Amino acid sequence: MGPTDQSEALHRRARAFIEASLLAGGAAPPGEGRAAAILPPHLPRAAQGERAALPEAFDELAVALARHQAAQCAPVARLFKARGADAAAMERADQIPAVPCDVFRFARVASHPPEADERVFRTSGTSLGAASRGEHPFRTTATYELAALSWGERLLWPDGARLRVIVLAPPLDEVPDSSLGFMIDRFAARLSGPASWHVRGGELDAGGFARACAEARAAGEPAIVLGTSFAFVHLLEAALPGGATLLPPASRVMQTGGYKGRSREVPADELRAAISRSLGVPPAHIVGEYGMTELSSQLYEGTLAAALGWPGSTAPGLYLAPPWTRVTAVDPETLAPLPAGEIGLARIVDLANVDSAVAIQTADRVRVTGEGVELLGRASGAPPRGCSIAIDQMLGGGGP
Repeated sequence: MGPTDQSEALHRRARAFIEASLLAGGAAPPGEGRAAAILPPHLPRAAQGERAALPEAFDELAVALARHQAAQCAPVARLFKARGADAAAMERADQIPAVPCDVFRFARVASHPPEADERVFRTSGTSLGAASRGEHPFRTTATYELAALSWGERLLWPDGARLRVIVLAPPLDEVPDSSLGFMIDRFAARLSGPASWHVRGGELDAGGFARACAEARAAGEPAIVLGTSFAFVHLLEAALPGGATLLPPASRVMQTGGYKGRSREVPADELRAAISRSLGVPPAHIVGEYGMTELSSQLYEGTLAAALGWPGSTAPGLYLAPPWTRVTAVDPETLAPLPAGEIGLARIVDLANVDSAVAIQTADRVRVTGEGVELLGRASGAPPRGCSIAIDQMLGGGGP
């Protein structure tokens, strides 16, 4: 079996795991918290007293992905060699060396050649300049789409509501390499109702946004507003025409990213309260999203699911990972896992990352418990020592 056939077989296994874990309704691997228990009533569930069987163990699939990546991706192979990690002998996901996010800026992290790319997602480059944008190549986006849509539905529209889509982000045709733009585009297609985008050419269209809200109110149809926290801050700083932007009942908001406005930083709780006041959406209906270009899966706050009465949800500020991912806090120096509740850097194993790196090491500070993942911001200054060493190892000893 050639590399492409191997990749396709692994994608099928990953998608089978995702689908089965959703049907399991709580049959997530041990230590994954409560997220898998949130199964909306309009989605199929295993019969009473039963649990849908997972096709294989989380660790088994994670190790299979790691072996494929180490065999087909030179930077991953160098990291394994430098760490003395024998892919053939691995049995657990926590044995897989994690690839730091910064590596995606300096090396191609892919198990397939560039000519096989279906799509390449790129980081924004806002902090280090466009020349330092990270790239995440995809041979196929089928597994990414399944993961994004499945968890988005679970945490953003678990009630199966028919929603209008109002977007505070550029449309995909303007940003074809944006993973957020791609995800929102797929959300709009899945929800299949009226959809509008209100950031074009780098400019916020506050008037168009207000009109879209008014149209939703006139139709009596709830809406989902999807956007970056940055765009929400600018919206709230704008003089909205007529000041009438209240959304219909049952509307909800997804926000993602940082909280900087034109001239100030806006604390997350302050922004949530301001969005609630301006749009007429209950605070619990405002859901934070955590994702990154280097991953294929996303985490969400469980606030909306909790408000709608589904079990297993969490308080604001705690994010739920899908059952096909594992988030662990690790020591910044050694990258060794820390006990539950201790603060460390987020290491994420994502089974939907089939053709790049199944284990990703971030510089985001987190506290992980059985209730969820608490985000505490990025580590300040230079890359943490553990990440810096790993970057050097992947680049063959000649770090950036």
